[in-house]
Amino acid sequence: MEGVLFQATVFLTAAVIAVPIAARLGMGSVLGYLLAGVVIGPVLGLIHQAEDLLHYAEFGVVLMLFVIGLELDPRALWAMRHKLIGLGGMQILLTGGAVTTASLFLGYTFNIALAMGMIFALSSTAIVMQTLTEKKLNQTAGGRSAFSVLLTQDIAVIPILAFLPLLAMPSLMEITSDGSIQKSAQDAGHASSMSLVEGLPGWGVTLVTLSAVAAIIFGGMFLVRPIFRFIHAAHLREMYTALALLIVVGIAFLMMLVGLSPALGTFLAGVLLANSEFRHELESDIQPFKGLLLGMFFITVGAQIDFAGFFADPFPILGITLTIMTIKALVLYILGRVFGLRGRNQVLFTLSLAQAGEFGFVLISFSLQQHVLPPALAEKLLLIVALSMLITPLLFMVYDLISKRITDSDKSDQAADEIDDQGPVIIAGIGRFGQIVNRLVRTAGYKTVVLDHDIRTIELMRRFGVKGFFGDPTRPELLHAAGLGQARVLVVALNDPASANALVRHARRERPDLHIVARAHDRHHVYQLYQAGADDIVREMFDSSLRAGRYVLENIGLTEYEASQAEQTFYQHDRLRLRELASLWSPDIPASENAPYVARAKELEKELEVALMALLDSKDGEP
Repeated sequence: MEGVLFQATVFLTAAVIAVPIAARLGMGSVLGYLLAGVVIGPVLGLIHQAEDLLHYAEFGVVLMLFVIGLELDPRALWAMRHKLIGLGGMQILLTGGAVTTASLFLGYTFNIALAMGMIFALSSTAIVMQTLTEKKLNQTAGGRSAFSVLLTQDIAVIPILAFLPLLAMPSLMEITSDGSIQKSAQDAGHASSMSLVEGLPGWGVTLVTLSAVAAIIFGGMFLVRPIFRFIHAAHLREMYTALALLIVVGIAFLMMLVGLSPALGTFLAGVLLANSEFRHELESDIQPFKGLLLGMFFITVGAQIDFAGFFADPFPILGITLTIMTIKALVLYILGRVFGLRGRNQVLFTLSLAQAGEFGFVLISFSLQQHVLPPALAEKLLLIVALSMLITPLLFMVYDLISKRITDSDKSDQAADEIDDQGPVIIAGIGRFGQIVNRLVRTAGYKTVVLDHDIRTIELMRRFGVKGFFGDPTRPELLHAAGLGQARVLVVALNDPASANALVRHARRERPDLHIVARAHDRHHVYQLYQAGADDIVREMFDSSLRAGRYVLENIGLTEYEASQAEQTFYQHDRLRLRELASLWSPDIPASENAPYVARAKELEKELEVALMALLDSKDGEP
């Protein structure tokens, strides 16, 4: 018991210290976890038998794929089929073939070379998805393409596990010098005692496997809802968490019994439950466990890096690691070009998938058990996999540096539309904010030209009969094609504040007489837009918040007229106040440390209070 508590204390302490520091330095949480594992493992020696802990930590990957499945509608999965089969399938085949060829060139036998090709064809779903989510890159074209490849790789683990035993070499059956094979055989024997397919003929294995998958599909479609309603009747919050964990653990165990990937089984269950009314409940219950176990997984990867073996022969091992990552990157770069990725999306796709993955540990261990790889080579391959995963967060930092220098000619998988229409009003960005503006202006009888860089939004607009053009609104040539030279009003409703600021500056420079209406995310963004040259600025939540405040006043004693007058007074005062404070605000000084700004803000707040009190007092005195 003391040993378990000590290990838990070490893990949590390392995470609490290292991860916030890494995040503040812009390195991301994954690198923080990996470095924490390196410190408490090889450096300080506080963690022993990290490879045993890895088996438990890998459950974080299982939980992650379950959550990914919950967020992925089956229709979206079907829509991705071309990338799953085309992009993902080609990546596995080409990368596996390239690594196999390189291994043969280095003198390995064909069986070993082919096994290494399959092992290094896979990438790290855990690291890539975690980092893409943290950096908000998972909805970019490069992020979506990376996700498609990772999903294909996770599915491919099953046929790879089925194929590897065919590569077994009889010469390795007798190797027991270090006890590795004997131990693995014992482990395999123990695992087989819990197997539902051990000793069955081929048709029996297939039947049992299909039955297990069918059971998951049936349960996800017909059993989960009644069980959740039964749990709901107990009115115990912890029962929801228990049921969510039971679903994931039970499916993972069933997959192991039939020799399939637990991660794939839970992913399938997540997809089936994606349209369930309990989806958000499941996701919120699983999320804390997923985060902690994924962190534990990354720490154990860092803790089991054999630095003694690395420093005994550093240059060949590092050279092989970088060579494999370079081979993968070249294949990814070529495929990215073929499938239409350009600019920063292509860089993201290339760098994010260049590493080996967590399933590499599984495949190497399995290959060792099946006598496909000799023990000495297996140890070296484990080190190479871990080193490549350790390097990956650094590649994302390289991407951040490169992306700042790249101006994409195309921010999606599709070329920009040819704009053949112009109008007095140009609306850049047609999200929820831009849609309301567009509907009001069009129904009032005025023509608009809509630009947006999200092809899905443009296609959705077209289904409802609203014409829009796909393309990056910040590109000067698209703006001029849309009629910037003749337009009377430009509405800037982009989600990205930096892009909105750049668009306003360009439009003001090109057309000093143009009236610019801009959407702002917060008060500081208002100041930036004023300095960029916007005429009218609307904060996202301001008008709705004013209306909510008016309802409050109406229900605590004021009449509708008095509440409306208070709302109008507040609005006019705040509008003038923002213009004055914008002249005092500086992007280089935090607002709380800008003495003139703070002093004037306090004075204006007092003036507003006096104005409102005077307004209400005057109403009280009316007959």
